[in-house]
Amino acid sequence: MTGEMLLDVRDLRVSFRASRGAFEAVSGVTFQLKRGEVLSIVGESGSGKSVALKAVMRLLPTIADVSGSALFNGADLLAMSEHEMRRMRGGRIAMIFQDPLTAFNPVQRIGDQIAEMLYLHNDGLDKAQIRKRSIELLDLVAIPDAARRVDRYPHEFSGGMRQRAMIAMALANDPEVLVADEPTTALDVTVQAQILDVLRDLQRERDIGLVLVTHDLGVVANIADRVAVMYAGRLVETGSVDDLFADPRHPYTRGLIASVPRIDRRGDRLTPIPGVPPALVDRPPGCAFAPRCTLAQSICRSERPAPRPAGKTVAACHFADRPVLHAEAE
Repeated sequence: MTGEMLLDVRDLRVSFRASRGAFEAVSGVTFQLKRGEVLSIVGESGSGKSVALKAVMRLLPTIADVSGSALFNGADLLAMSEHEMRRMRGGRIAMIFQDPLTAFNPVQRIGDQIAEMLYLHNDGLDKAQIRKRSIELLDLVAIPDAARRVDRYPHEFSGGMRQRAMIAMALANDPEVLVADEPTTALDVTVQAQILDVLRDLQRERDIGLVLVTHDLGVVANIADRVAVMYAGRLVETGSVDDLFADPRHPYTRGLIASVPRIDRRGDRLTPIPGVPPALVDRPPGCAFAPRCTLAQSICRSERPAPRPAGKTVAACHFADRPVLHAEAE
């Protein structure tokens, strides 16, 4: 049923143990995903987007310490045994990885790797049924001549076709939640549009919840229902895609939007965000964005802002509810 709560992540924290001590890569992230909804998590490289979703999927290395909760239909994924999680992962929750060339096994045929997903999660299917289903899945994501290409190796596919095959494998067991980790990063703009169309069409047809991790706001505007902006391991602003683009309240969100080329402002120069993101091992004591923020004041450097309603979004900024300051910054 569309609108049903599928995934409820609360106070997710991820820290990594290193020679210099532990450092926190994800700090208290909270978000929800409903059936039939597309949630986009956006931010610069290193902001913690992929780490947060891999923590939910239980795919991080053993040097990672994870706390919080991730309720999927009421069951906490973070508290499950590895056996229970293996049945869940790839079955009811699936992930599309950023680089399909490295995600696929290069010495196994594409069809064999899709077949493995079907075999592990479906008792009673024979080889003929699994092969037929593998071909159907490749055809579903518009792989031409799927019956022949099911026996090809990953290096024999183009980048766009490999990404389609990765989507096909993720959809093999009709998951309720699909996590796409920057699925269009290495593709040209034409193929990007095709992959996004495939994802959106399948998401609507199957009424699944889609979490899309990206740094591309153009992708966000095209496909998302809700947006969560992430910076230095924290969510700094969340809201519907229309509200967030129309009236962003966090300076970082405004900076991201200002740095995107727009066809209706052909003569305007792009406005980059000054500075660089903070190192996770040396995060500022107050707002992590303060060293790069044109609105920063003394409170920003000493006190970490809590998320608060501002306009129609929720933003973690001391001045999010004071639009006059934002107007002055434009």
